[in-house]
Amino acid sequence: MSFSHAATRLLTGAGAVTATVVALAVPASAHVTINPRTAEPGGYGAFNVRVPNEETGADTTKVQLYLPTDHPIASVSVEPVPGWNVEVTKGHLPKPIEIEGGELTDAVTAITWSGGKIQPGRFQQFWISLGPLPTDTATLYFKALQTYTDHSGGTSVVRWTDLPGGGAEPEHPAPSLTLAKAGTPQAAPAVKRGRDRAGITLGAAGLAAGLLALGLAAVALRRSGRSAGR
Repeated sequence: MSFSHAATRLLTGAGAVTATVVALAVPASAHVTINPRTAEPGGYGAFNVRVPNEETGADTTKVQLYLPTDHPIASVSVEPVPGWNVEVTKGHLPKPIEIEGGELTDAVTAITWSGGKIQPGRFQQFWISLGPLPTDTATLYFKALQTYTDHSGGTSVVRWTDLPGGGAEPEHPAPSLTLAKAGTPQAAPAVKRGRDRAGITLGAAGLAAGLLALGLAAVALRRSGRSAGR
């Protein structure tokens, strides 16, 4: 085998190492989230509830989003999604809130999307409009239930209802919305513990190894070229 051919194989192998490292660096799982993640308190905005299908043999067939009743939102509207039915549920607030022109005693407490399906490997966005956003809290939590239906008709529910606490990231975190005025510096997100931290460490080490291999391959190719020209 010529030195040039060996160097080419080394370069190809280095590329494969780098690609593998990038794949390992991708988060191992995706969650139901509210996007964008931040908004101004007291303001109005359009947000999408992003729902990925994390199963391989079942479709997501229903999504239930529960709005916070401890920090109720006076105006809530939904955008129609082709193929999906939407049901908006209102409830009596445990404590009325003052709004412009009076007092709010009832508000939207839940939104349910059903009748459609999110297939494995895909995601769906459900748009909602909210406002005015509360001014007396830094974070809003929207608990969510995701119903899966497998191909035999069986169903299961993933509860995205865990709130932060105890230091470690919850396994099924509730979707959240951070409320902060524009220009307010945001705290850097904490590094995920356990599997995610190990994945970051492995990814960094592997990426360094891949870059080193690429550098060695480039040197080998230059040397081979000089040898051939002699």
